[in-house]
Amino acid sequence: MSRPVYIVDGTRTPFLKARGSPGPFTPVDLAVQCGRPLLLRQPFAAGDIDQVILGCVNVIADEANPARVAALRLGCGAQTTAFTVQINCGSGMQAMDTAYRYIADGGSDLVLAGGAEALSHAPLVLRQDAVEWLAAMQGKDGPLGKLKTAARFRPEFLKPIVGLERGLTDPITDLGMGQTTEVLTHLFDISREQADAYAVESHKRLARAQAEGWLKGELVPAFARDGTVYDHDDGVRPDSAPDKLAKLRPVFEPPYGKATAGNSSQITDGACWTILASEDALGKYGLTPRARILDSQWSALDPAIMGLGPVLASTELLKRGKLELGDIDLWELNEAFAAQVLACLAAWEDEGFCRGVLGLDGAAGSIARERINVDGGAISLGHPVGASGARIALHLVQAMERLGCARGIATECIGGGQGGAMLIERTGAGA
Repeated sequence: MSRPVYIVDGTRTPFLKARGSPGPFTPVDLAVQCGRPLLLRQPFAAGDIDQVILGCVNVIADEANPARVAALRLGCGAQTTAFTVQINCGSGMQAMDTAYRYIADGGSDLVLAGGAEALSHAPLVLRQDAVEWLAAMQGKDGPLGKLKTAARFRPEFLKPIVGLERGLTDPITDLGMGQTTEVLTHLFDISREQADAYAVESHKRLARAQAEGWLKGELVPAFARDGTVYDHDDGVRPDSAPDKLAKLRPVFEPPYGKATAGNSSQITDGACWTILASEDALGKYGLTPRARILDSQWSALDPAIMGLGPVLASTELLKRGKLELGDIDLWELNEAFAAQVLACLAAWEDEGFCRGVLGLDGAAGSIARERINVDGGAISLGHPVGASGARIALHLVQAMERLGCARGIATECIGGGQGGAMLIERTGAGA
């Protein structure tokens, strides 16, 4: 890349757990609630931004191209181009990566990039046979034809399907995302007890981060139209314990599966923005960079084992940078499922996998638990799929600043059999 690219600031909304009905915010609402305080504290005007890039998976019908709608509502001006990207769980990071490449290539100097998702607003869709019945009704002329078609009506036509359910099922393998995790538990011998223990730790870590105020630097409150203030991630369960999780039934492969509602990521609404800048923009607006994006990587694999995407993408980053696992101070690996994270860690320790799949001379090694997801993750925090990739990158910067770390990797698995990773270096004093 020809020019260095810096992360100068970022914010996110609280991640709000979906609770059976549409939440108070649409994706654009979240993006605007997140972006306004971020832009207000900058020394440049919203109109100075060259591009707005937003990750969003479940775009609602009233907000086509939510990036553009959000950009206009944020006051970026009619002249500012804005577009939405979608690569499932990596969409927020894809937005940042696209901005990174535009700036590195000289096409832009200042970009607002992130993600927004309101999974509680996932649309309800009709069954295919109901759609065909409605189409037949529309196509019939005359009362007799319509009457005959109407007689084919079935009560189940009135029962819609949540679109998210279809979205979380891979159309190639016909496996749900949870089922792909069950495949990994067999490949790497991940036990239910290990998965539950990891989930408990995720909740404990997030609860501690909230109590210590470690998230204040990245969080901005969201205000609903009825005046309700949302100022914290509300999916955390500080009292989570292995014996409680052990009582939950497997969701995806009953009765013997390992993935449950307790050790899987939560269905959540949330948004995250970052501001990326070139050196020219730093000088022009007097910006102080917090971190530099050194490299990024997207990798692909069999959709049935999509959870191993972080291993492939991160390993390619390490190879290109002539780095090893131990050279990375902190990791943010999105917690789609507890067993999926554990499988990734196991894969790096497996000599056969590392030789046969990663092309290494032997096992890559291990990542100490105190260096990965230090403040919890999607199991306790939630996983608004379009925003999570940006959230883990922003929090990685935040955690590196707090802990005095120099280098980190943010990475996630992606439904459909892909993975993304971003290598980030802190630029503050002592980095």
